[in-house]
Amino acid sequence: MVNLTGMSFLWPAMLLLLGVIPLGIVIYIILQQKRRIRAGLVANGPISYGSFSLVQGAARAEPGLRRHIPPALFLLSLTILIIALARPQASVRLPQVQGTVIMAFDVSGSMAADDMGPSRMEAAKAAARDFVQRQPRNVQIGVVAFSTGGFAVQVPTNDQEAILASIERLKPEQSTALAHGIYASLDAISRQAGQPSPPDNNLSPTTTPTPVPQGSYAPAVIVLLTDGENTAPPEPFSAAQLAAERGVRIYTIGVGSAAGKTLQINGFNIHTQLDEQTLEQISQITGGTYYHAENEEDLNMIYDDIDPQLVIKPEKMEITSLLAGASILILLIGSAFSLLWFNHLP
Repeated sequence: MVNLTGMSFLWPAMLLLLGVIPLGIVIYIILQQKRRIRAGLVANGPISYGSFSLVQGAARAEPGLRRHIPPALFLLSLTILIIALARPQASVRLPQVQGTVIMAFDVSGSMAADDMGPSRMEAAKAAARDFVQRQPRNVQIGVVAFSTGGFAVQVPTNDQEAILASIERLKPEQSTALAHGIYASLDAISRQAGQPSPPDNNLSPTTTPTPVPQGSYAPAVIVLLTDGENTAPPEPFSAAQLAAERGVRIYTIGVGSAAGKTLQINGFNIHTQLDEQTLEQISQITGGTYYHAENEEDLNMIYDDIDPQLVIKPEKMEITSLLAGASILILLIGSAFSLLWFNHLP
């Protein structure tokens, strides 16, 4: 579907040439009146018997309305050509796969565990790299890391080399704060769209964004990957509610075991347990989906399900060539009619 709306012109002064169209119509009417006068003089003047049959045949061959079709097409072609000379632009609404994906990684210490070879972090990075390389250029991808705090490692961009480099820089840090990951992701989306940043922690925003209608979604999603419980404030549900109000879906990916497991990391025994209930609730609040990954193959399958959606985006496009082509086509049709019916061009 292609919809043209909101036409504007780069050279609007050229539209003044449209004034020649009414002048052309007046000239054509005058010429037709003179033609009828000449035809009347021939019909009513002194003629011989032999020429009477010729006049009678000419009367039968009178084309009627067909006579006006080629000149009308010629004037229409000229009108469209003048409009094309003004270099028109239109808002073209094209369906395309596009959007913003924020990949939010839990970089808590437990992500160094080697139960998902070579480690949870490396497995997550490998699946993310594969996902990035399969995205079209009009999909913007950002990278966020969170542990006790959240920060953008890479602002949303379609530069795949920059995205892959930012993923490569990720490494395990401290504890897990899901809310920080959500806030940092929403901040990256807001900055890209030129909107006010969301509140962080328990601070009140200086500008409260207008919630979108319930059930509508922006062309932006957050992929939140974590392997543990929320172990640092603030609580994540208010952050999830803020995402829902902005129409941003959160897809949560849980890595590890809900039953809990004691892992040895850097010589220390660390007990980690996946809080699936919290992750499910975060996704449910925002209209997203919760996934559980126990190995790298699971992660790859999950990323296959998380694709930006087909959206309609208006873009300004110069349509001079379209109008010029239409003008030439109409002119050729009018010329063909004129040659076919009258054996001459209009």
